[in-house]
Amino acid sequence: MPRALSDGDDPDPRFTLANERTFLAWIRTSLALLAGGIAVEAFTQELFDATARKVLGTTLLVLGGLLAASAAIRWLRVEAAMRQKRSLPLPIWIPLIAIVCALAAVTVLVAIWLTNGF
Repeated sequence: MPRALSDGDDPDPRFTLANERTFLAWIRTSLALLAGGIAVEAFTQELFDATARKVLGTTLLVLGGLLAASAAIRWLRVEAAMRQKRSLPLPIWIPLIAIVCALAAVTVLVAIWLTNGF
């Protein structure tokens, strides 16, 4: 058992399993961001110049990588909080992910409109 989880009592298994499902949801989100970064580079040559493609693709790839790296840390922090009967830590990634994804969506939408003459 990891050292971070040695203190406290075992939580109800349902809560531990819910924590694992949340971890997997963060990983799925990370994979979607990584796929989006790859898709930007692979499929948007007509929409963006090379610099815009590189910036948008790299932003999505870096965010996806950071999210994947932090998913395990978040899982441990939540599990430790449940074992010690403390409040669960707030996820700091939610606002950042929302903002970056919204900016990426707006960028792609504007590029499509400009390319199609709207």
